[in-house]
Amino acid sequence: MRIEDIRKESFLFLFLLGAGVILVSCGTTATAERRLRPPISTSEFRLRDIEGFVTEDPVKAIHLIGMYRLLYGSDSSSLGEQDSELVVKLDSFEREAVGNLKASQVLAITEKRWEDAASLARSLAALDISVENTGQEPDFILEYAREQLTAGNNLGAFLAAVRSHVQKPLAFSDALLFLERAVTVKQRRTAAFFLAVADSRATAGEGPVPEDLRRYAEGSDSASDMVNGVATVLIDRGFRIERGRGLPDRVLGSAFFIDDSGLLITNYHVISSEVDPGYEGYSRMFIRMGDGASPRIPAKVLGWDKAMDLALIKAELSPDYVFSVVDWVIPQVGDTVYAIGSPGGLEKTVTSGIVSALGRRFLQIGDVIQIDAAVNHGNSGGPVVDRAGRLVGIVFAGIEQYPGLNFAVPAERLAAALPAMIGGGKAERPWLGLTISETIQGAEIIYVAPFTPASEQQIPEGARIRKINGQALSVPQGALIPALQDVLFPTRPGELVVLEIAGPDLSDSGEEVVSRRVLISAPRPDVPLAAAAKVDSRERLAAPLYGLILTPFLGRSIIPSYLIKKVVRGSIADEAGLSEQDPVSIRGLRIVEDEGFALMDINVKKRRMGYLETVMRLPAALDSPDTL
Repeated sequence: MRIEDIRKESFLFLFLLGAGVILVSCGTTATAERRLRPPISTSEFRLRDIEGFVTEDPVKAIHLIGMYRLLYGSDSSSLGEQDSELVVKLDSFEREAVGNLKASQVLAITEKRWEDAASLARSLAALDISVENTGQEPDFILEYAREQLTAGNNLGAFLAAVRSHVQKPLAFSDALLFLERAVTVKQRRTAAFFLAVADSRATAGEGPVPEDLRRYAEGSDSASDMVNGVATVLIDRGFRIERGRGLPDRVLGSAFFIDDSGLLITNYHVISSEVDPGYEGYSRMFIRMGDGASPRIPAKVLGWDKAMDLALIKAELSPDYVFSVVDWVIPQVGDTVYAIGSPGGLEKTVTSGIVSALGRRFLQIGDVIQIDAAVNHGNSGGPVVDRAGRLVGIVFAGIEQYPGLNFAVPAERLAAALPAMIGGGKAERPWLGLTISETIQGAEIIYVAPFTPASEQQIPEGARIRKINGQALSVPQGALIPALQDVLFPTRPGELVVLEIAGPDLSDSGEEVVSRRVLISAPRPDVPLAAAAKVDSRERLAAPLYGLILTPFLGRSIIPSYLIKKVVRGSIADEAGLSEQDPVSIRGLRIVEDEGFALMDINVKKRRMGYLETVMRLPAALDSPDTL
């Protein structure tokens, strides 16, 4: 090697060595500087997260502030100096977040975003905060109704006007305004509703209702008129293979018009292949207004609510008759009803019967009506009306082996579900993450799903819900869970919900204490318990799925053993004859999400049978109606 080359390599080596020393020195200096910085506590990290949401999303910030107080407490007098300063900062963030929430509402009003203003008003009302000079929720909804009326959106205008009226009675002039439009578009039952409101609000200075409007609203529609507003729904799904043969794959249902623009209501399960992302086959939807020789009219899905088994569809057709979703009625057991639809494809079929029962729990949210009017395959999605032609419900199910057991979604729930479906796409419903059991003492929380608003706010299992958004519900026995769901149902995910809960204070004397939790609601999963089953343990899932509340038990088996702490009344475990203090071991839990059910294999020693060991398989549906 030449001397010049040796010098070059020596120079390069010395350069790299010097650079390395500098880098090590800088790294050491940086490390030393980091060591000199005071450590940041977890609580301060959380406060920084909250600070980021105070302006950007004040509702989320208020939810996080509640979480912080549960974790670190809110009494600055009992904390150290540093933590006390953090609590003072937290109080400042809360005041700022509430101020930003009020400012957001003012901005929504200024920009005439009435639905957003109403949503923000609900969050403020949940916190028991009144906003001066901006109006209340019914005022915003009424403004929205007037705006929709001017734009020619009659359905949206009528629905919003009724929502406003429920909270704050309409003035005579407003009732007359909507009455005039209902008469113009020839919706007699809607006109009858606003006529009754106008008459109740007439005063010496306002009224009476013009005679021509009264005469139309007080008329009646016959069954032959109403059948012209019912269509047959046909879903063409190509062909299916059975025993080596190709057979046409068709879905048959019914639908009824609710607006003269061609909007119809049917069941979600009728049109599911049109919107279900899990369906990968061919699917085309049509409606037909007459018999098999009538033309097929293409239709499309606008919105759907899977939890309520409802869907809003549209066809380019001006109907001869429109059903009112405003003048609906809550029936009584024994009332005469008529079901209209296309059983077996036989269009314009009318059957009669009575309301057999109310309050049946067959859907995720709310309850349904049981009727004995003849209903068959093809009736799904058709209307159920009373003698006056008022909408009672929407047929959604029957039991083939028991012809007299048929069910309908109540019309009041359709009216509540429609605004979200009109918005288009999947209707998002609020979700807190709770499974409830109704007891003599009230609504007991038997399960809190992981990673939900309720779990974030550390709501304890075993506590009872005393109030929701300030309301203490007083309802007949068996109706408490649907009543709690009804409070949340019209709200949007992302709004604040306040729960007042009562339960044992496990940290002290075991006496019952009352506490308040402020939560931000999340979008409800399609099948809430299926989502929970992916992240929770088998023994915890025994409570929401089977009504089986377990506690660990040190048995001789290598398989984890439990004692039954409580059996929820009317649950699957109760029906299976299980009782408190029975030793149980779980052999397996299988979740079949596609089919919507779960299977749990257990070994149980029943006390009632002298502790004779029994092997049992317990089935359960994943779409529990007892969730909130």
